[in-house]
Amino acid sequence: MTNRHGLLLASAALLLTPAFAEPVVKKEIRVENGKNVEYMWIDGIKVHETDPEKQPQPEVVTPPAYDPAAAKPPEGATVLFDGTQASMEKNWESVKKDAKPWNLVDGAMESVKRAGYIRTKDEFGSCRLYLEFATPSTVKGEGQGRGNSGVFLMGRYEVQILDSYENTTYPDGQCGAIYGRAVPKVNASRPPGEWQSYDITFHRPIFDDEGNVTRRARFTVIHNGVKIHDDVELWGGTGWRGPHSISEYEAHGDTGPISLQDHGNPVRFRNIWIQPIED
Repeated sequence: MTNRHGLLLASAALLLTPAFAEPVVKKEIRVENGKNVEYMWIDGIKVHETDPEKQPQPEVVTPPAYDPAAAKPPEGATVLFDGTQASMEKNWESVKKDAKPWNLVDGAMESVKRAGYIRTKDEFGSCRLYLEFATPSTVKGEGQGRGNSGVFLMGRYEVQILDSYENTTYPDGQCGAIYGRAVPKVNASRPPGEWQSYDITFHRPIFDDEGNVTRRARFTVIHNGVKIHDDVELWGGTGWRGPHSISEYEAHGDTGPISLQDHGNPVRFRNIWIQPIED
């Protein structure tokens, strides 16, 4: 179904955690190869569950054709990358000290294996973030090893980037997932090598003086013109804590950088802009 703005609207059936409904979380420590390994279940579903009987794969849909007009920044937005070396050097820095720089290829920033993450020099809180990405046109690997990257709001809340075109992985880690926390409503991925877009509206979490979260983060994500998350409330962090666990909230400041991940695959980025949102 298409709304008056031309966005495809999908069923919410495959959300891992419905917005504003407190999930039931269970944790268990298992000893594996002499080490304690944490397992986590959210509403009865194991984090990074691969069994489709327990966590179904999102329905595959064909997204609308690429719309170059959508990449145009609105009035008041800050352009974080415009395809030039000057823009890259002005707005971005490596997270690792003395890291190899990312490449500039045909007007796009391209991640470099073992170079580590890059992040914006400026910091942001609640915002609307637009970016375009392309996974490698030459397909290598499978599952999480294929076209893997990610965009992190405030440097810590990840929307996964992955080549999820005819490539199966755990649904809470496929392209468009809020990593480990929310499964996209549908799989709206384009083929490898084609440009894709995220239009993300993010409301930051708020913490009290004791470090308790008093307002949880919320995400709306539009992937290639398809709304895959609709004001989803985040009940914890998105940091890796093992094959079947995910981080909890940790108190932090009101702003943080936008980070892009190097996960060993040469993923490209272009047309990145951001617009702050008042809390």
